[in-house]
Amino acid sequence: MRADESAAGLRGDRLTLGYHGTPVVHDASIGLCAGAVTALVGPNGSGKSTLLRSLARLHKPASGEVLLDDGASAFALSAKEFARRVTLLAQHRPTPSGVTVRDVVGYGRHPYRGRWRHEDPDGQRAIAWAMTVTGVEPMAERTADELSGGELQRVWLATCLAQDTRVLLLDEPTTFLDLRYQVEILDLVRDLADEHSVAVGVVLHDLNQAAAVADRVVLLHRGAVLAAGDPADVLTPERLTAAYGIPVEVTVEPGTGLVATRPIGRHSAGRAPVPAPR
Repeated sequence: MRADESAAGLRGDRLTLGYHGTPVVHDASIGLCAGAVTALVGPNGSGKSTLLRSLARLHKPASGEVLLDDGASAFALSAKEFARRVTLLAQHRPTPSGVTVRDVVGYGRHPYRGRWRHEDPDGQRAIAWAMTVTGVEPMAERTADELSGGELQRVWLATCLAQDTRVLLLDEPTTFLDLRYQVEILDLVRDLADEHSVAVGVVLHDLNQAAAVADRVVLLHRGAVLAAGDPADVLTPERLTAAYGIPVEVTVEPGTGLVATRPIGRHSAGRAPVPAPR
């Protein structure tokens, strides 16, 4: 499906964001839609993670608004109210020592719990569902500090899903993962949108991954939205070359319409393929 900003589950309107009085994001607008994946891409320092953190209510804008699908201001809600509607998988989380995977996933139920765990009657169902869809159920009784990086990333994603929100924000979820786990995480992101109508906003560095997983791409450059829309419309050679400062070739597969990008460095232009060993 294709994203429709009129059906946004979460949106930022004309956000200006900065640190210590210095703006790093300027007048940026973005909408995340139910059942669609929106990828934020751009070079280092372009404002991707800062914009995502603002949508997660972790960075208050100097101007502009973050609004939920009913028009409520994100910053007007209590922390628990917001956490029942939006969740963020940050780049870095400390690995808890000696805590089982099941208990780590249970951390996602914090917005629904009072002082006692039995006050969350839907908790066990949500935890079980999150562990099933992320494939971490077989490791439920292992401790988190025993896991590989890819396994732990799936556990943290399960923790976010146990939070049972309709908006999921992911900040570079494939960083430090090997190829298999990158593919598995992105497949799961796509499933959450297609099968569970979750609105997903994800920061990605890999342009080909963004083109493959996203319904909509937002290209940031120097803190501003350079372009937003269908991957094939946004990820053009002209725009990518301008944003990244190096030549970028772009091809589109005729059958699927998927975009493939190739940056051209000094040693990658015009090189003949190396013959396969006999």
